[in-house]
Amino acid sequence: MDQVSAKRSYFSSTRIAVIAMFATLAAVLYVLNFSIPFAFPSFLEFKFSDIPVLIGSFTLGPVSAAIIVVVEILIKLIIKGTSTMFVGELSDLITSCAFAVTAGFIYSKKRTFKGALIGMAVGTAAEVIVAVLFNWLVLVPFYVQAFFGGKWEPLINMMTPLFPNCTKETFYNFYLWASVLPFNLLRCMVAVAVTLPVYKRISLLINKFNAKITPKTEADKDMSKTLNIVSIIIAVSILVLLVTFALLRYFVFEKM
Repeated sequence: MDQVSAKRSYFSSTRIAVIAMFATLAAVLYVLNFSIPFAFPSFLEFKFSDIPVLIGSFTLGPVSAAIIVVVEILIKLIIKGTSTMFVGELSDLITSCAFAVTAGFIYSKKRTFKGALIGMAVGTAAEVIVAVLFNWLVLVPFYVQAFFGGKWEPLINMMTPLFPNCTKETFYNFYLWASVLPFNLLRCMVAVAVTLPVYKRISLLINKFNAKITPKTEADKDMSKTLNIVSIIIAVSILVLLVTFALLRYFVFEKM
């Protein structure tokens, strides 16, 4: 298959269906997030949705992983809405992509066990760095101004159950290095521990399924092209609807 054909068939009906499957699973796990109050501040919510995103990245590639993350977050916004004016979801979007897209990109260049390990290690480092920087430069300043009117006391009160000595002056020391860093490291480690033993088997299953439905004749190829075009149109339409419903929920239904 030449490069032009490969590009045209990237968003095949099979790939779109698998992306939808991974995105739906990731969305369900994203909605079922939970806090670990004995280890981290209660507003840091742990989620297992990085697992299907990382498996999808290794199986389908980094571009597909980014799409999975976007769809996952849109579905969550429709189901649960946002309590952070979309800033929390933006943080999850950036950190998840930093992790899974980076890992998937490296693995796509070196499709070996060693390549997978390197991808996961670099992806983990990328997520931790991005999470620390985003919380420091964007998330915390936004929360203090938008939700607490510039007052640090409510945020500090959320930290003191775990860190009694936390003050405005020491907040970032406790929050960034004792909370955000280990929290995101744990998220990545859990995703890696689950993904490493299963991604290859899932990838093989998808490849076998794709081989069975690969067109053998010219008529089949024409039918496949038509199906791919229809699938792309449907996928884009669904994506537009997801964005519309997510915005409507926040700007219309939650304001009523």
